[in-house]
Amino acid sequence: MSARPDRTPLPRSFFDRPVLTVAPDLLGRTLVRRTAEGALELRITEVEAYEGEADPGSHAYRGRTPRNASMFGPPGHAYVYFIYGMWFSLNLVCGPPDHASGVLIRAGEITLGAELARKRRLSARSDRELAKGPARLATALDIDRSLDGADLCDGPDSPLSLLTGTPTNPDLVSSGPRTGVGGAGADHPYRFWITHDPTVSPYRAHAPRRRST
Repeated sequence: MSARPDRTPLPRSFFDRPVLTVAPDLLGRTLVRRTAEGALELRITEVEAYEGEADPGSHAYRGRTPRNASMFGPPGHAYVYFIYGMWFSLNLVCGPPDHASGVLIRAGEITLGAELARKRRLSARSDRELAKGPARLATALDIDRSLDGADLCDGPDSPLSLLTGTPTNPDLVSSGPRTGVGGAGADHPYRFWITHDPTVSPYRAHAPRRRST
């Protein structure tokens, strides 16, 4: 029988490391989301790393804006953004302040609170699809811009926190290009996932958005 996931909260020092070190180390960790309706927990199975102002694929590539300000804050905070006018995405800020690196949480397995997630993800055909992709994950966990800047190291009073969980054996981690990222950052192998896990989202290459005429 496998050991139960470790419930120890991860310290800020976990996040205060290079983003390409933190990203694969997030796989298998437990993300806790506390809501008025109850708590949900997610085993992280897929992530993407972004290196801030050095990374053409990052929101911080051209510097600080009101939208991305949380990326420049201390490590261990959330950066939540709205994309295409439809979806929210959750990122975890890494590295020293002002470095603006972060990890997008792309997918995971809901291990607690699935009944709450199902109410928000009525189109999911099975529980493995509840958080299969960053927009689905944010919807399932009721994540929106109100959580931008939330401190994951603030203890049980925080709406978001990260527990040690069951770190994934590096031999079971795959990596490859980021999904949907174009330009100079397209080929960076900054996407990490648990090999063959059924909750991992499918890879999609970047498709330029067509302007209407």
